[in-house]
Amino acid sequence: MNNLPFQLSFRPELPAIPNIYLASDYLYFRSVLIKIDDMLHTSGLEDCLVGEALNTWLSKSKDLAEGQQIFRSKILHYALRCNIARHLVEETFRDFSIRLADSELFQWFTRINGFDHKKAASKSALDRYDKFFDAEMVDEQIKVYLAQLSDPVKACENIGLNNPISFSSVFMDTSCIKANIHFPTDWVLLRDAARSLILAIKAIRKAGLKNRMIDPAIFMRNMNKLCIEMTHTRRRADSKQKRKLILRRMKKLSCCIQKHAIRYKEMLQERWQETDWTYNQAQQVIGRIDNILQQLPAAIKQSHERIIGERQVSSKDKILSLYEPDAHVIVRGKAGGEVEFGNGLLLCEQEDGIITHWQLFKDQPPSDSRLLKNAIIDIERHYGKIDSACTDRGFYSKKNEGFLKSRNIYDSMCPKSPKMLKERLQENKFQSLQSRRSQTEARIGIFKNSFIGRPLRSKGFNHKQLNVSWCVLTHNLWVIARMALADEMSPLLKAA
Repeated sequence: MNNLPFQLSFRPELPAIPNIYLASDYLYFRSVLIKIDDMLHTSGLEDCLVGEALNTWLSKSKDLAEGQQIFRSKILHYALRCNIARHLVEETFRDFSIRLADSELFQWFTRINGFDHKKAASKSALDRYDKFFDAEMVDEQIKVYLAQLSDPVKACENIGLNNPISFSSVFMDTSCIKANIHFPTDWVLLRDAARSLILAIKAIRKAGLKNRMIDPAIFMRNMNKLCIEMTHTRRRADSKQKRKLILRRMKKLSCCIQKHAIRYKEMLQERWQETDWTYNQAQQVIGRIDNILQQLPAAIKQSHERIIGERQVSSKDKILSLYEPDAHVIVRGKAGGEVEFGNGLLLCEQEDGIITHWQLFKDQPPSDSRLLKNAIIDIERHYGKIDSACTDRGFYSKKNEGFLKSRNIYDSMCPKSPKMLKERLQENKFQSLQSRRSQTEARIGIFKNSFIGRPLRSKGFNHKQLNVSWCVLTHNLWVIARMALADEMSPLLKAA
């Protein structure tokens, strides 16, 4: 691993706290951020992440001078800290770029206030920073870092904890990361397709390539009128027949827009040199058109089957969004909704609330009972022997019961049988672990609401997976920093 120099001596001191900022919430947040900064540096986690990312970049680039490598190393340090700080406050790229330019605290933490740095990162730079690292590499480095905290020396000297962190107990649960899509109404897909194709056509026409057609805005206006009619028709007595007639008109209009889009795409492919666009910019527009054209026939068929044919479409064949192909229908049976649309997520935590294992599913997630074995194997591979595993009733199965018994792990899975549950509640250890498991529900809520956000705005599964990795890293640093601060304050409280 490359360890290029990063001159901390040129880093300005953290500014003193003005009297106006003496609010307790700010002071505590400031203390947590300072502690995270210290943890990143003293534990070596920052150097490991940056070193791995630098090696990946160097493997793709050849014959680079040492000065270029040092510059890249600095950028990766900035990127790592900007990603952590942004997820800590759960802000968009644009909002965080504004905060970063205005906040001396965040400028100090991200190190962009150095003498060799001229300006804060823009929203586009933050977007690039987010993708400088690989999700699998970040996941592995998080687990390597956490495993070190079970060592008393490293936990006390590098972090400031009074006691090492124990990974003997594991609590696991699943959830759904909601996709950033509107409710998947079938006929609305036709409006989405029309809007995307019309926007692409308008962009091509603005670039100087035109073909005979009426004003593209008229097509969009007509589609919006049909959508309004479709919405208001459902309250009428003859709503079924009216909805079928309106959908036929929407299908006809969609096919007309589709033909215009095909002609404009072919024209752009042949004559892109006549525009001010680069080849890559032209390919970006062509790719957007192709994405819609490939899905439009299936979207039209789906709407026809549901509204005109009055037939159900199976979940595996259903298009939920033209822009999020990896979103799935996930049956949750929760009070807030019977189903959710997005990707399944498995989270495992230890007794202090540190997330030790996580997995975002690209395909339809398997049943909870099929997730326990691989999760336990991965946790024991990274953190050592587990003494107990606690889950809700969704993970319970005779096969999992035998698996835990074979590895000498105390089985605290909630049985599905009420009679068996009543018997097991007589065990003090089982009752204690199940009481603790209720905090895992809260942990998932904190993780989704305070770190990932609702909805997750990343597009494409790879970017979503990377975003989840950044959120896990930030969450764990936040939890460990608060534990260290509590340990530092405990002697003072006892003395008082």
